[in-house]
Amino acid sequence: MNIFRSRKFSGLCVLSILLVSVTILLLTNDTIDLFPYLSLSYLRRSSLSDVPTFTPTSSPAPVNNPPPPPEPPVSQTRVDDDDDEPVHQDLEMDWVKDKSSLKVEWKRCESPDYMPCLDNMKAIKKLKSKRNMEHRERHCPVPAPRCLVPLPKRYKVPLPWPKSRDMIWYDNAPHPKLVDYKKDQNWIRKTGPFFVFPGGGTQFKDGVIHYINYIQKTLPVLEWGKKVRVVLDVGCGVASFGGTLLDKNVITMSFAPKDEHEAQIQFALERGIPATLAVIGTQKLPFPDNAYDVIHCARCRVHWHGYGGRPLLELNRVLRPGGFFVWSATPVYQHDEGHRNVWKTMESLTTSMCWKVVARTRFTKVGFVIYQKPDSDSCYGARKNNEPPLCNEEDTKKNSSWYTPLLSCVPKVPVGLTGKWPSQWPGRLTDKPVSLLTEQRSEESFREDTRRWSGTVSDIYLTGLAINWTKIHNVMDMNAGYGGFAAALINKPLWVMNVVPVQGEDTLSMIFDRGLIGIYHDWCESFNTYPRSYDLLHSSFLLTNFSQRCDLMEVVVEIDRIVRPGGYLVVQDTVEMMKKLNPILLSLRWSTNVYKGKFLVGLKTCYDGESREGITLQWLSLSRFNPRIHVSKVETSHVGMELVENNGTKFQEDNFKLKRTGPGVLSMANAGPKHE
Repeated sequence: MNIFRSRKFSGLCVLSILLVSVTILLLTNDTIDLFPYLSLSYLRRSSLSDVPTFTPTSSPAPVNNPPPPPEPPVSQTRVDDDDDEPVHQDLEMDWVKDKSSLKVEWKRCESPDYMPCLDNMKAIKKLKSKRNMEHRERHCPVPAPRCLVPLPKRYKVPLPWPKSRDMIWYDNAPHPKLVDYKKDQNWIRKTGPFFVFPGGGTQFKDGVIHYINYIQKTLPVLEWGKKVRVVLDVGCGVASFGGTLLDKNVITMSFAPKDEHEAQIQFALERGIPATLAVIGTQKLPFPDNAYDVIHCARCRVHWHGYGGRPLLELNRVLRPGGFFVWSATPVYQHDEGHRNVWKTMESLTTSMCWKVVARTRFTKVGFVIYQKPDSDSCYGARKNNEPPLCNEEDTKKNSSWYTPLLSCVPKVPVGLTGKWPSQWPGRLTDKPVSLLTEQRSEESFREDTRRWSGTVSDIYLTGLAINWTKIHNVMDMNAGYGGFAAALINKPLWVMNVVPVQGEDTLSMIFDRGLIGIYHDWCESFNTYPRSYDLLHSSFLLTNFSQRCDLMEVVVEIDRIVRPGGYLVVQDTVEMMKKLNPILLSLRWSTNVYKGKFLVGLKTCYDGESREGITLQWLSLSRFNPRIHVSKVETSHVGMELVENNGTKFQEDNFKLKRTGPGVLSMANAGPKHE
């Protein structure tokens, strides 16, 4: 019995030793991902510090290759991250370990505010007419430029939201002319190193909040943030109208032409307010039919009755049936002969379009009128004159607003469910979109897309990609599909510009039905926005579909132009595409990481084609520890950075090496050219 007990004791000891050894092996081996919360080794690192020194070489000359085969439709399919799905570790590690970048002699663009399709002076000089704002429309250079936009001198990390809504750094958008031009209208002031936005405007000198509340008081059926969710602000100025409506759960697409008032859209985006560059000239706006609940114009300097009434017909096209047009302008309330003539012309045109006046009032020495678009075709058939005529089917086919002339006709009002007003916010976000096809299969696809994105964003994007979401506010989804990515982020203090590629399935109407905003675009061309406009760009299976038609390097250069220093690119695509993409990003001195072989995350630095002093954001990924620390604030004055632990404890770090000895992960670090 003693011998048996002795042997049993020895066996237990051996077994215990084996268990301890296996446990130590699992916890210390970087190649085993059985405990993802104890190891960050699954977040593969390709650090900026590993990018080799550039060897100046000439960019390859363009080759006259035969035309590529037709491009397949842009896929809207999304792939869930499934932990049970095997990851090709060997294939992944082959290219993650390869930290070589392309040897490209990047040239700098001429201006810190360069926009290729809006600054093509060669094409603009050849225009035969500028009468209808042709010079403010898109004129994209061919081939697309491959230059890097320089940073403004003394560029700083943008102020966080919501502080940015009220003030921005002067050095980030150094355009002082608007201060003098609008000094009597309380648009903008320069105070020390900041531009300050008091909330005034041409038509709301007593404050935009008072103005917005008065509109609803005048027409209570508007119900900001319930019945009305999606608004278009024409000639938006510095977008104080749209910025204030965010507090009422209203998302506003603010737009204006380039340089109509110096860099007003740049101010709007720097403030963190949704905005884009566009003009009602000779072509349709890049929005679908029947999209907006309300359209607003406060002295937006558009001659609605000009060009045969086409500008107002364009508003009619994008305004939802039963939607409202709020027009605040001098012809509404001034009574001199010139303004009376404009009012009479406007009255005649709106009557012929079957718009009816539902409110007209004076407001603090100015005034506005509210029109309502009909929700049926009955009025059109009762008109004495068929002018403007009803459009035919060819005029109104879907996805036809990209480089398409303005209509000179009135589209028919959709019948049945597609012409119905969406449910109140926030229910419309998850309800079946009214423009969705009635087939059961389409609704099931929509529901599945919503479910998948909700899980993927929650499980991966918000927790697994080492993205500091507290610094993210301006977001763009480059291939938005049904808008599921934006819907999954709806409770975050950010907004998403949902882009629907013109070569793919037209889902943009459904995005607007959900109470989100978006725009059509062709990613083989430059996007209509200022440089450094967005904190995060998201691409899900977009680049693979464009590879036969677009030059990938040109697309990446455009991404680099749009993203702010310290901003992110998140790509979900094939391994082969990510293998092509990674060296290009490294040549631009981005830091890149790969998550489980399925997601490539890029972090933009301050590189703009030449070495510069200043901040460089760089990733440090330490294995075998829980991620408890993230960077809360980076000071460009090189005085230190503020770190925040997950329990909320803050501490100041003035040593740029930021060597942290305790358990934790420093996800981002501040490092200039002379610092680690």
